[in-house]
Amino acid sequence: MKEVNQRVLGIDPGSRLTGFGLIDIKNHQPTYVTSGIIKSLEGKFPERLKTIYQSVLNLMKEYNPNIMVIESVFVHKSAGSALKLGHARAAAICASFDSEIEIFEYAPREIKKAVVGNGAATKEQVQHMVVSLLGLDARPAEDAADAIAAALCYSNQEKLQSSLKQLYK
Repeated sequence: MKEVNQRVLGIDPGSRLTGFGLIDIKNHQPTYVTSGIIKSLEGKFPERLKTIYQSVLNLMKEYNPNIMVIESVFVHKSAGSALKLGHARAAAICASFDSEIEIFEYAPREIKKAVVGNGAATKEQVQHMVVSLLGLDARPAEDAADAIAAALCYSNQEKLQSSLKQLYK
């Protein structure tokens, strides 16, 4: 397999709490860089979206990822919740437009399946597997763990596709 060096920014969007997680992938091996929560709890909805946009933009400038992975929208509580989630996703994605970055989207079930092996995994199971897979000393917050899991989902997909390309050369 050819050597792959990438920095991946995972995003778990939310209108009040947006998780982020950065991993490096060197030679198909993911390593933890950083993670956290973007809190957009105060102000009117457009102000909260601006907080998400500016925070992701700052992450882009500071860490210079070349891949962004973001969880796709799903409808769970209400159509209104799904719309707000979609706006939060858009704010995060728009922050990448001035960068040379590829964007990948995965469904929540796909991310959980890739990291835990079960598309209906709980947040605690995702946290546990993120800690285990990356050898972390502490559990990241739930939303940060979900974002790291999105980045790990990309890492798994990229490794699989690279292996298949080598196999069928």
